[in-house]
Amino acid sequence: QLQLVESGGGLVQPGGSLRLSCTASGFTLDYYTIGWFRQAPGKEREGVSCISSSGSNTIYAEFVKGRFTISRDNAKNTVYLQMNSLKPEDTAVYYCAADPGDPPFPLWWDEYDYWGQGTQVTVSS
Repeated sequence: QLQLVESGGGLVQPGGSLRLSCTASGFTLDYYTIGWFRQAPGKEREGVSCISSSGSNTIYAEFVKGRFTISRDNAKNTVYLQMNSLKPEDTAVYYCAADPGDPPFPLWWDEYDYWGQGTQVTVSS
């Protein structure tokens, strides 16, 4: 079966950093676009960032530009999201998702076929 597993979430103070990982099993991520999404209680799921299969193209939501960095290591079948300068409004469950190809709207959650179960990120003082 195709599975994605997120890790690296936790509790940090405002201004702190976390590095999230998304690791695939049952398939290789080499030919997949990978997106990171987040959802806070009572709010809609929103796109955070995505990276093309080659790693050459990345997209960031405006609210994380300059703070978050997405990267991938296909040899490890893993995609990362480095989160710096975290703010309380970044608090959410973070999900990674995979799509086989180049989705036309890569920050829209419904474009993706495979999802992890999420990892909690809490930013609080």
